[in-house]
Amino acid sequence: MSAQISNRARIMTLIGTILAQFALGSVYTWSLFNAPLAEKLSLPVSNVAFTFGILSLSLAVASSVSGKLQERFGVRNVTIGAGLLIGASLFLTAHADSLLMLYVCGGLLVGFADGTGYLMSLSNCVKLFPERKGLVSACAIGAYGLGSLGFKYINMYMLTHSGLAMTFDTWAVIAMVLVIAGGLMMKDAPLQEVSTAENSVANRDFTLAQAMKSSQFWVLALIFLTICMSGLYVIGVAKDIGEGYVHLSMATAASAVAVIAVANLSGRLVLGVLSDKMDRMKVISIALIVCLAGVGSLLLVHLNAWSFYLAVACIAFSFGGTITVFPSLVSDFFGLNNLTKIYGFIYLGFGIGSIIGSIVASLFGGFVPTFYLMLGLIVLSTVISFMVKLPENKPSLAMAS
Repeated sequence: MSAQISNRARIMTLIGTILAQFALGSVYTWSLFNAPLAEKLSLPVSNVAFTFGILSLSLAVASSVSGKLQERFGVRNVTIGAGLLIGASLFLTAHADSLLMLYVCGGLLVGFADGTGYLMSLSNCVKLFPERKGLVSACAIGAYGLGSLGFKYINMYMLTHSGLAMTFDTWAVIAMVLVIAGGLMMKDAPLQEVSTAENSVANRDFTLAQAMKSSQFWVLALIFLTICMSGLYVIGVAKDIGEGYVHLSMATAASAVAVIAVANLSGRLVLGVLSDKMDRMKVISIALIVCLAGVGSLLLVHLNAWSFYLAVACIAFSFGGTITVFPSLVSDFFGLNNLTKIYGFIYLGFGIGSIIGSIVASLFGGFVPTFYLMLGLIVLSTVISFMVKLPENKPSLAMAS
């Protein structure tokens, strides 16, 4: 158990994880750079904005392989490597002179660096606090969310006063220093002892291959994909929904960004803490019901500014809470020892979900088809969430439900 590592080392790892997560969350300020980059490269904003889609997909793929990197090099070395890579890739992005270079440096490399450090350091920290998994997830992922807010002001100030290249360079240095400093404070979590008690949750010690043979793995993957698709789509185009769908003024629609930021962080904190006090699958069911209310309102309610704010707040609250609770939920189902690998594979749903909504909107014309897809998936996921049960304790029986 975590008793094999001192309390001081656990606390230092938690602090280091929070520092690294704060810096890694800065990638969610990317929308600030779309217009300046489009102007620099003389390209449509839509072409430049696709960089963030590449970043999100690369982030998810990197998350799925970060467990293997940790096994080979250790959490400290991989986190330091992620810090060096995010610094270098942001610096290269500052001097990108073509769309291809932007996609490679700002999309693939920044996303890979971010995903490598994000999921691995989070999972490692959760393993160190098995008695407070929800609270630790809330602290770490809350820091990731706060990073997007903090760097928003840093990057906006720099863009206004120092120009595009200097802003990227400054962002690169700050993020790199914070991630490396956090990595230096981290210790690898020891392997968890597996209880021999027949009905003990601690008896779960699934490998990735064993987990993937269970129906529960794919149920959790579907639920995660559903929430991520809904949250990421609405967060990414909230201002456009407000203007083009609800017919609000530009300033009123833009205020939805602040509403989403507050709701997102609230979901991380509220549902994260709640998940230590009640069954985590029930917490996810609550998140799905809240998301269902938000998406249903977008489709079925006559919207004004306040009802629009409430609808997007519900979706953002659900999204923030779900990505906070899910690492602990996956460990409840399949054990802590292979959490980074198992959750890393499920986390691919984040990258896939980040592009599905935009693809559906492009193919079928506008917001409404995407809203209906979201609604259908949320209803299905909500029903399943009430039915899913923990797999049998022994991995050899993982197919049972």
